[in-house]
Formats: sequence, structure tokens, C-alpha cells
Amino acid sequence: MYGHVEKLAEEIKKGAASVEGVEATLWQVPETLSEEILGKMSAPPKSDVPIITPNDLADADGFIFGFPTRFGMMSAQFKAFMDATGGLWRTQQLAGKPAGIFYTTGSQGGGQETTPLTAITQLVHHGMIFVPIGYSFGAGMFEMEQVKGGSPYGAGTYAGDGSRMPSELELAQAFHQGKYIAGITKKLKTAG
Repeated sequence: MYGHVEKLAEEIKKGAASVEGVEATLWQVPETLSEEILGKMSAPPKSDVPIITPNDLADADGFIFGFPTRFGMMSAQFKAFMDATGGLWRTQQLAGKPAGIFYTTGSQGGGQETTPLTAITQLVHHGMIFVPIGYSFGAGMFEMEQVKGGSPYGAGTYAGDGSRMPSELELAQAFHQGKYIAGITKKLKTAG
């Protein structure tokens, strides 16, 4: 709503594109809230990132799904999009494809681990391969001097009231996630 997921997504795309032979594309899911409600929430205008349809997923070799957290779980907009992928599920068109997750929460106790943990169910039903970053980000995973979102599940940030933007460390973790998962996706594609 306030651009936090998009900011992380841009860094993830840069990280993925840094892997030779990988083409990364940004998409956004359709908004489910009315313009009236968005206005009351002081949400800025949506970006010009193209809107994805469920069938667009079938053409991808891998995914890194990002979403804001609502009460410790993925937002309703993203859940509505995943609910629309029933046709892909029925035909298992996403089975075997690697997928990562990143997220943003409003507070430190707002779901930095519960959000990706509960989102994995979407991947499991499609037969996707969940690719966490684990502790592959190295020392950045152990930072204790500054507030840092993210976890072994994936990159993350804290939005607070919407005014806090991702830190340089959070953006570096997002870049790392993009590069890491793109490398794994490339290996799986070339091995198959």
C-alpha cells in the first residue's frame, strides 16, 4: 500500500538480474480495496508495475512472492490472487518450480516469521519448491545494532506507520535473496 514491498521487489529484481542468463520481471496483484477506502487510508497512487493474472505464472521458471502482512499472514489482496490460481493447481502447472517469499510488517512482533510460514501452504498445494534464504546472507542475519526485518524465510522490512522505508541492510538482504533464488532457479532449469 505504501511502497515497501515494491522497494524490496526492485532490489530482489536487481539481485536476480545479476545472475547471468536470468530475466526478472516485476508484477503486482490486483488491488481489492476501493479507491474510496484507499483514499481514507492515505495510500499513494499505485505504481505502473503491470498487473499479473494467474495464467502469467505458468510461463515463469521461478518466483519470489512478496506481500505486506495483515495480522501475521499475507494480505487479503495476495490471498485473493492465490485463490484465483485454482486452474493452475488443478493441472499442476506450477509444480516443481522454485519459489521464495519476502514481506513487510508494521511492527517487530507483526509477523516476520509467521507470515512466510503461513504462506508456504500456498506453495505446497501447487507443488512448488520453497527456497528459503536460510542464513546465506551471512553476518547481515546476525545484525543486532539496528532494526532489521527479514528472517531465514526471506527478506523483509518494517513499515511502522508507513513512513519507515527499508534500510540499506534490508535492501542488501533483498538483493541477496534475488540473486540466491535466481541462481537456484537457473540450476534447476538447466538440469531439467
